[in-house]
Amino acid sequence: MKAIATVIILCASLLVHAQTPKSSTAKPSANHAVPGPRPSLLNPASLRAKAPAVFKAKFSTTAGDFVVEVHRDWAPLGADRFYKLVRYGYFTNAAFFRVVPGFVVQFGLSANPAVNKVWETTNIHDDPVVQSNKRGSLVFATAGPNTRTTQLFVNYADNSRLDAMGFAPFGTVVEGMDVVDKIFPGYGESPHQDLITDRGDAYLKANFPRIDKIKLAQILPAVPSAAQAPAGAKSAANPSPKSAQH
Repeated sequence: MKAIATVIILCASLLVHAQTPKSSTAKPSANHAVPGPRPSLLNPASLRAKAPAVFKAKFSTTAGDFVVEVHRDWAPLGADRFYKLVRYGYFTNAAFFRVVPGFVVQFGLSANPAVNKVWETTNIHDDPVVQSNKRGSLVFATAGPNTRTTQLFVNYADNSRLDAMGFAPFGTVVEGMDVVDKIFPGYGESPHQDLITDRGDAYLKANFPRIDKIKLAQILPAVPSAAQAPAGAKSAANPSPKSAQH
């Protein structure tokens, strides 16, 4: 009887084992993508978001608020990079460290030195220039071919001479150009970019107390198209680069 009982228990054990799926060889379902690294500003490769065809971003600054509208087909690589930076909070507390009245206002160095360190070599290739550097246009700064990283500028004037130099606008200020105009110009080009990169906001606080900064940059919700808008709602007009001139 003891031998029979042992055989029964052994058979039951083999049956249970045969019915249990082998997790080590199971393949992931096609409906469940393998998760990538958690998005982090300290890991630029983890930011994989692609910009919509057209979107707006609002900048809340110490000088006031302004809104830019980005068109991805103007400069796809630049638009994608900008979208990621805004979406993941790169510009929070970043300063307008270069202000040249009648020319440009420049920003895009992080307040956090650790973030600057990992982004300073994340170059993107150049986009063809399909829009002119008009007043209010938003453009990535460069240090030569294929060197765009995180620094940007807004044109204070019609700087069409920059077109032939490879500066490709990807957006334009559509609200608050008067705010951009009044960003504090008193320090000119004095803030040293290498020191901002290495020391971040601590360097600016100690040496440039009146410098204007970005408190928050955020992607604005998409406006419904005329077909999707509620009954009776008016569709918004499509702003053009010229709207920033008024």
